[in-house]
Amino acid sequence: MPISIKPDTETRERYVNNIIRVFDSASQDQLERGINWYRTANQLATMISGGNTVAGAGVIAALSANKSWSENTKLAARAFLKGEPSGHVGDAVKKATRIMAGESPRVVLPMASKTGHFFRCIADPTDSDAICIDRHAHDIAVGERYGNADRGLGSKGRYALLADVYREAASRLGYLPQTVQAVTWVVWIERKNG
Repeated sequence: MPISIKPDTETRERYVNNIIRVFDSASQDQLERGINWYRTANQLATMISGGNTVAGAGVIAALSANKSWSENTKLAARAFLKGEPSGHVGDAVKKATRIMAGESPRVVLPMASKTGHFFRCIADPTDSDAICIDRHAHDIAVGERYGNADRGLGSKGRYALLADVYREAASRLGYLPQTVQAVTWVVWIERKNG
């Protein structure tokens, strides 16, 4: 069951503390990889797109839904290599096609949701307002793995709440919100994968 979009102060603080706890559990290697995650993704976007970082970031973001990072990057790289995206649901392929045809990702992607924020984080790793709230970021904040259960992340209120708790955690930790999200993602994924 999706979390409330208006939790009480105690619940909100628990979410912030869950994020900080996962961040603080990072090994030195995980911390360094998380800190560099979006810079590395930015370099990848530049490389696969032949130098058009914005288009590369847009296609990566468009093809990211419900895909692992390795699947996501393979699909995006193949799209640029072959000149057309494939291997994803129709809507994602259409968005990637439009971006590859020259449309701005800011017009094509839903900028107030995960896909738009993911694009922003990759396109500009210093964007202090962008925060990618995906299923893993949700589970980290809530402190529970939801598996295939609906998290309700399509709700603007729920997305905004989770973005805010990540921003609060980032403020306390002294990092950009997207850096905190990336570090916790690295830790969370590696725990999940053993």
